[in-house]
Amino acid sequence: MIPPSSENKHLKSESGMTLVETTCALVIILIALLGVAFSFTYAINYNAGNQARSQGLAILQQEVEQMRAAKFTPFLTDTVLAGGPKLPRTVSTQNGIPFVVNISVDNDPLTAGIQNDVDVPVPTIKEVSITTQLASPAPGWQVAVPTTVVLRRVRAN
Repeated sequence: MIPPSSENKHLKSESGMTLVETTCALVIILIALLGVAFSFTYAINYNAGNQARSQGLAILQQEVEQMRAAKFTPFLTDTVLAGGPKLPRTVSTQNGIPFVVNISVDNDPLTAGIQNDVDVPVPTIKEVSITTQLASPAPGWQVAVPTTVVLRRVRAN
């Protein structure tokens, strides 16, 4: 037979976790889960910003292609290539996100400032600046970052 004192020792060593140990474990697990939740939130926000940026770049590419397709010859210059700043306009993507497009055409890029058709009546080179930016604040890290392209057109023969 086992002496009573060693039997009590054996039972105490096999007892379960105390309330303090359980509470500490729960706190540690909650901290880890909060970290995971914050990382998911950050990733969703970052991906939404990337989607907005790629849609802005697609709109910018369409605008650049329209400017490249415009006629610029000694006899004919399309109205989209008329010198001076254009009025900003809003363009929406397929899923409804609005972007503001600003276009500026400089008839003499070698001179400071933007020259229009009055300043340079028969230009031989034009510099077109196109900028797209989200019309309203949106999720993501690119909220305040506009996308700009500058291209130069030389008069064709």
